[in-house]
Amino acid sequence: MTHLITNIKELIGITSKPILIGDEMKLLPTIKDAFLVIEDGLISDYGSMKDVPASHFDKITNASGALVLPSWCDSHTHIVYAGNREQEFVDRINGLSYEEIAKRGGGILNSAKKLQETSEDDLYEQSAKRLEEVMLLGTGAIEIKSGYGLTTEAELKMLRVIKRLKQNYPIAIKATFLGAHAIPSNFAKKSDKYIDLLIQEMLPQIAAEELADYIDVFCETGYFTVDETIKLMQAGKEFGLKSKIHVNQFTAIGGIRAAVENGALSVDHLEVILPEDIEMLKKGATIPVALPSCSYFLSIPYTPARELMNAQLPLALATDYNPGSTPSGNMNFVVATACIKMKMTPEEAINAATINGAAAMELSQTHGSIAKGKVANLIFTKPIPSYGFLPYSFGSNHIDKVMLLGKFI
Repeated sequence: MTHLITNIKELIGITSKPILIGDEMKLLPTIKDAFLVIEDGLISDYGSMKDVPASHFDKITNASGALVLPSWCDSHTHIVYAGNREQEFVDRINGLSYEEIAKRGGGILNSAKKLQETSEDDLYEQSAKRLEEVMLLGTGAIEIKSGYGLTTEAELKMLRVIKRLKQNYPIAIKATFLGAHAIPSNFAKKSDKYIDLLIQEMLPQIAAEELADYIDVFCETGYFTVDETIKLMQAGKEFGLKSKIHVNQFTAIGGIRAAVENGALSVDHLEVILPEDIEMLKKGATIPVALPSCSYFLSIPYTPARELMNAQLPLALATDYNPGSTPSGNMNFVVATACIKMKMTPEEAINAATINGAAAMELSQTHGSIAKGKVANLIFTKPIPSYGFLPYSFGSNHIDKVMLLGKFI
């Protein structure tokens, strides 16, 4: 089926590059007064309206002056979870820190208890609603982590839910095994035994059922050490899983060096970063990923985006959608917050949330930009003056329609 989109006010994010690095992120190629052709769900042609092809098309849609850009690529989420943690939200308002709440049995362990008690079907229904919500907010590719199970049965349950979501929705989904999200209370002071469980029992079953694309570790003071992180990354590699590592959220303990030296695809959070961390990132191909809505929600520092980009590094943006530190999957808010709080330009933020987000999921050949042969995952805006209006007018929903795989959802 061929589908012609006409009268696009501005077609945004035209690039065939797999990732944008440093100063490249300042450029956001566009075509004004444009057309776009979709064939069998893929972009087959685009250009200026004065050059619109005269061919016969099965369907023609008048964009009526909408801006059109590639759908968001959210490379870090935890949307498969049970219940919520709104009481902890109130606890933080009353002065408790994230770490203090965790020590009282809250945080990740609280979510794990709820998830262990929730059936797979119930967990799927809760998670599907969140996925549908973010799709309507413009997300067309997403990574989803386990990590709120912390037992073999519950971690497998989470990963099977992610697999069901992948089968039932027209959105690209990558699955990440994050069994090393926290030490379960029954393994307190026995982290080595829990790591043995992850490696010897969970990983073989996950690999046998092909339930994950990546492995993740929360490398942070009070969670998993650098040595433990390295051990888990190497174990994941033996089962064909690349690493995507939580690191430098609260403290810098050497996790970035470990991630880069072990070929991690991405390092995510980076709210606390040292000069030597930046130098280490320059030596490898690991992609830094910032999670600004987490910083907003927890009132912690923001990832120093300008330092990373000035070092000629790439940067991706993601939501970190989860029940405890970022109960939102709105990539539009992420882009706006990156501009407002991290001083990224609209061009840099949009690139970070599209093509670089796709690269952080190894999807840049198919997603993240306007290019021939890529999937037609597109955002159509309401009437707005320019793409800079998206982060400027951050409190309004400027999305009119979303297209995934060439079909409006």
